[in-house]
Amino acid sequence: MAQGSGTRGSRDCPRATRDQKAAAMQNDEGKIVDLYLPRKCSATNRLIAAKEHGAVQLNVGQVDEGGIYTGEFYTFALAGFIRSRGESDSCLNRLLHEKGLLTFSK
Repeated sequence: MAQGSGTRGSRDCPRATRDQKAAAMQNDEGKIVDLYLPRKCSATNRLIAAKEHGAVQLNVGQVDEGGIYTGEFYTFALAGFIRSRGESDSCLNRLLHEKGLLTFSK
């Protein structure tokens, strides 16, 4: 490649196309073993940045009829902008109702 031609790159290192999938670190069993997996807001499905300090993650445990914890839980993540708007309570109520963990009496 001649210098000063105004183009960048080379034939040895082609650029990635849109059709190519992002490479994920997987072990031999097919499990994802990346060092960092970004969280997503459960209410809006937006990514939660690593440096967002207003976001929270809640684990809601399952209990049996006697009120004993069964070892199972549901995880919910709420972004900081949902909390700052004061909508975290209504969003969490909606998410719990969708999972069947909260019922609204009429």
